Amino acid sequence: MPQSTELAELISQLAPKSGQTATAIPGVTVSRFDERIPRTPMMYSPSVIVIARGRKSVWLGEERFDYDANNYLVLSAPMPMDCEATPTPGEPLLALTIELDPITVGELLLDTDHRPTDEKQARVVGATNVTHDLLDAATRLASVLNSPLHARILGRQIIREIVFHALLGPQGDTVRMVATSSGRQGQIARVLRRIHDDYASELDVSSLAREANMGTSTFHHAFRDVTSTTPLQYIKQTRLHRARTLLMSEGVSVQEAAYSVGYVSPSQFGREYRRMFGVSPAADRALTTA
Repeated sequence: MPQSTELAELISQLAPKSGQTATAIPGVTVSRFDERIPRTPMMYSPSVIVIARGRKSVWLGEERFDYDANNYLVLSAPMPMDCEATPTPGEPLLALTIELDPITVGELLLDTDHRPTDEKQARVVGATNVTHDLLDAATRLASVLNSPLHARILGRQIIREIVFHALLGPQGDTVRMVATSSGRQGQIARVLRRIHDDYASELDVSSLAREANMGTSTFHHAFRDVTSTTPLQYIKQTRLHRARTLLMSEGVSVQEAAYSVGYVSPSQFGREYRRMFGVSPAADRALTTA
C-alpha cells in the first residue's frame, strides 16, 4: 500500500478519538479530526508536522501555509497562529507531530556541518514537499508507537532521522533556528522561546531587545518581520493560549488562570480572552466541568 495510506492506518489506531493524543514517546503526538475545524487561534510548538490524510492551513499574519499528505509543516519557535483543519470527505484528518528538540538539532548541525542557505530569508514557519525518505521515517515511527518497548529503544533514532531529513530539505534553515541564534531571525527565535518559557513574568520590550542585541526600534521591525505581530501582542497571545490550556485541561478557576499567566486584572483578562477566542473564559471552563 502507499506509504501515506499505511501512515494513516497507523495513526488511526493510535488516535481512536477526535483531538490530540499523546504517545509512548514524549514530544510525539498524533491528531485526529473527524469534522472540519474553522479558522481558530492555536499555539504551535517548534515541530515537524506530517499529515497522513486531510489538509490543514495556518496563518502567520496574512500569510497562509497549507500542508497535507504531500507537504509537511516546520516550525522553529513557539507561534500563536490561526489554524483551519479540513478532513477528507468521509474520512478523518490524521497527523503526526514531532516536537523539535534543540539538542537533537544541535547535534545534527555539528554532524552534518550544516550551513544556512540564506539566513535573511529563513522563517519561523514553512511548508515543503514530503520526500520519500521523510515519509518512510514517519511511517516507521508511527509503527513503533504501539509498543512502549519498541518506542523507547527505536523511537529516538527514528526521530533523529526525521529531523535529519527536514534539516537537509528546503526548510532546513527553519529547522536550524531551533538550535542557533545566528542572524536576525535566529535572535528573534531565541526571544520567542524566552517569552514562551517566562510568559508569566514581567516582560518589557526594552529588555527583550537587549537580549536580542538590538536597539528597540530595530527589534520591533525584526520581530514583526518574523512573526507578523508586535512583541506585546505576541506576549498577550502566548499568555491567553496558556490560560486556555489551564482552564480546559487542568480545570483551574478563571481567576487562577488569569494570575498564573501574568495578568493582574481578571476583568482585563476576561475581555482580552473573549476578544481572542470569541467566548468567555468561564464558558470554556464550563465545557470541561459540565
